[in-house]
Amino acid sequence: MTRLDLEGVGFVYPDGTRALDGVDLTIGAGESVAIVGQNGSGKSTLVRHFNGLLRPTDGRILHDGEDVADVRTAALAARVGIVFQNPDRQIFAGKVRTEVAFGPKTLGRSATDIEAATRDALAAVGLSDAADANPYDLGYSRRKLLTIASVLAMGTPVVVLDEPTTGQDARGVARVQQVLAGLVADGRTVIAISHDMRFVAGSFSRIVVMGGGRILLDGPPAEVFAEPAWPVLASSYLEPPYAARVGARLALGSTPTETALVEALAARG
Repeated sequence: MTRLDLEGVGFVYPDGTRALDGVDLTIGAGESVAIVGQNGSGKSTLVRHFNGLLRPTDGRILHDGEDVADVRTAALAARVGIVFQNPDRQIFAGKVRTEVAFGPKTLGRSATDIEAATRDALAAVGLSDAADANPYDLGYSRRKLLTIASVLAMGTPVVVLDEPTTGQDARGVARVQQVLAGLVADGRTVIAISHDMRFVAGSFSRIVVMGGGRILLDGPPAEVFAEPAWPVLASSYLEPPYAARVGARLALGSTPTETALVEALAARG
């Protein structure tokens, strides 16, 4: 398992844009964490530090207490797998099966392990029937699922997903939630960037709200989506889920999900 620590992390792009400003964050092994905030708040920049795609201008990144400043990106990729927001920036192979097998192959797995990991990953995202297809014969939503499968097959202890529900219908969102639940059940750390507050509230135990390259809120859904936190959410152009707004209107307390709302109504009698 891998614990991630960011200590005073800042990052400035070559054009002078400061994307991260003194970020302190700890994500424990096995946690499920959603990172939310407006476009440009620093979310994608942040997660690209986890596996060395970006290196901090200030501060440091630690994996299980080890400063990874001098660790090669290839080695970090064996610990932290990232699914990009745009699947077309990640897909390169001419066959679905080959695309998914690439990750475990680069990690030096045996042929038997690669075959099993590829089969299991495709089954997890519902693409077993497309194993021999060209990825670009799949629709956008299925290409997105393909990139998730590619990272699942690597078996990294940390999985990062950038906007995993983009382009997904209700069935696709349910599939993504099922994959996330499976990762958590296996004890793997799951981190996701998302603009879908309903998905976030119902799928993650912890939510980190970003704005201006800083962390504005960090806590469980019931705390982050409670009415006192709404002004902070608004500062990052976020709205609480509908269930949270209904619960507040009815003076039921914090009800970040439909389940929590129903339970609060039942308790009121």
